[in-house]
Amino acid sequence: MTNKKYSKPGKPFDKARIDEEEELKNRYGLKNKREIWKAEAAIARIRSLAKQLITKSDHEKKDFVERLKKKGFKVENIPDALALNKEDWLKRRFQTIVFLKKLANTPKQSRQFIIHKHVSIGNQIVNIPSYQVSLEEEPLIKLNIVLKIAEPKKSKIEKIKEEISGENISESVE
Repeated sequence: MTNKKYSKPGKPFDKARIDEEEELKNRYGLKNKREIWKAEAAIARIRSLAKQLITKSDHEKKDFVERLKKKGFKVENIPDALALNKEDWLKRRFQTIVFLKKLANTPKQSRQFIIHKHVSIGNQIVNIPSYQVSLEEEPLIKLNIVLKIAEPKKSKIEKIKEEISGENISESVE
């Protein structure tokens, strides 16, 4: 048995939610709505940690805020952490950052580059579009496309033209 990292929406046919999810799916180039639900669950976990820390010491609060800052979230204190939403999580995805760094023309193309192992962080190839990029990893992202230049292959039309103009005509004339 596996532990799911998300839960399905309570109302499966809520038009407003469906439209919002579709718009997010298109904006961030997501494969399916499950990725949005995973982002919601991750933000819910961060919020629940923030709620637990409200009564804790200032040192623990600062550590929590610093961890979120390293992950790339714009957070200054616990109320900021409680105000995070799924879009903040989606903005930190590897796929989105590759697109925002102009390494790909569209979010879908950035997803394809990542899955086909054309993008790396430093020397490490990462092929997971949902990978959460930290601030220190962000400048290390680069595109690794090696263009393979081989002898140009003859197209079918050129082969047919050669067959027609070359040997076949000389054979039929004799």
